[in-house]
Amino acid sequence: MALLIALPLALLAGACSSAPASNTPESQRLLKSLEAEIGEARCSSDAQCHSLAVGAKACGGPEGYLAWSSQHSGDGKKLQALADQQAAARRAEQSQSGMMSNCALEADPGARCQAGRCTLRPRAAAGASAR
Repeated sequence: MALLIALPLALLAGACSSAPASNTPESQRLLKSLEAEIGEARCSSDAQCHSLAVGAKACGGPEGYLAWSSQHSGDGKKLQALADQQAAARRAEQSQSGMMSNCALEADPGARCQAGRCTLRPRAAAGASAR
């Protein structure tokens, strides 16, 4: 599931980056480290699943979310610190390039345990659960 979020972030970063293609932006390096730390996000219940904001839009807010498991990656503080570093790197890259974003709010979809792995909840379900 992390790939579903990471791929659009990678494409967005590549399309908007002014750096040569051979140079990996710091935000992408940190995102890969974050995904490696999350791993397979194995779980046995919804209570073990959490969502983590990643990236940063030029006008504020995260670019997306990753699902993680407290069963596998029990240190949420470590994940949050890495996500904060990644977002800061993304903001710096955007500032350097003058990149703009659509300013749409990316709501936290939450996470659930599905087939033994934490996944992000579908967008429609996230809104329905907030009622």
